[in-house]
Amino acid sequence: MSGDLGPEVVVHAASVCLEKHSGLRLVLVGDEGILTGMVSRIIGSNNRLTIHHASEVVGMSETPVDALRRKKNSSMRVAIDLVKDGAAEACVSAGNTGALMATAKFVLKMLPGIDRPAIIAELPAIGGTVHMLDLGANTISDAQQLYQFAVMGSIVTGDIRHIERPRVALLNIGVEDTKGHDTVKDAAALLNASGLNYIGFIEGNEIFSGKADVVVADGFTGNVALKTMEGTVGLASHYLRRAFTRNFLSRVQAFLAAPVLKRLRVEMDSRNYNGASLVGLNGIVIKSHGGADAYAFQHAIDTALVEVKNQVPSQIGNFMQQEAA
Repeated sequence: MSGDLGPEVVVHAASVCLEKHSGLRLVLVGDEGILTGMVSRIIGSNNRLTIHHASEVVGMSETPVDALRRKKNSSMRVAIDLVKDGAAEACVSAGNTGALMATAKFVLKMLPGIDRPAIIAELPAIGGTVHMLDLGANTISDAQQLYQFAVMGSIVTGDIRHIERPRVALLNIGVEDTKGHDTVKDAAALLNASGLNYIGFIEGNEIFSGKADVVVADGFTGNVALKTMEGTVGLASHYLRRAFTRNFLSRVQAFLAAPVLKRLRVEMDSRNYNGASLVGLNGIVIKSHGGADAYAFQHAIDTALVEVKNQVPSQIGNFMQQEAA
């Protein structure tokens, strides 16, 4: 109910996903009076879709503490409760990130061997994509937590991209063993001794190089890196528009380059990468961008389907047990 564009986006995405996945069953959680009319108009009758009423909504500006204490019947809380109770196998939400993380951690709890949840997302890279975490769940992480992020990132990436042993790298200010603070160095030692395919340090300018399948950082660093990437894309788009609209000749050149620009726009479309996983929880929760349209929200649902099919929380728990043995 609380995405930037309202519940109609979710209903449109649900309609497409129900057609695309014959075995999919969806539960729309929110104000039954609002959702019933939308479903009737957009989807019609479908016995694989149900509506579960929730009388409250967590606003995008509300604090996680207020959401936990005062909104126990919010659409977000009820959806996560359904996962805990086994009535749903995953929750997908475009709501308040902090509230979603806090509520999911409180209701679902952490997997054994995992200290904190992390946010992981798939990003475009040369030759394919790269998964990066943590993207903002934890501003400070110790070496053991970075190691745990690497484990979770490797499992998620392997499942989504069908890679047997994803290449894992630690984000650092240099590739030499002597570079970086003690936390990163200690995390590197843990990863070198693990069963993961750890390839060493990677610098910020190599995140999209294709050298690594998983890039690990603390949440502060990861979030800054992500927002810098988004800003860089915006800057590049600004300069392209300005260059192609400068004069008559540049407009002609823009017309001739239109097919190439269209293909580039499709390849770089952030909607194709919507749906960040809150990994480390004893359940599957996917965070959609708050401003996602129906096309982007479909991708978030598809990400949830992959994680359900591969039972990602169980894989993470089993790996941590084996490492501890």
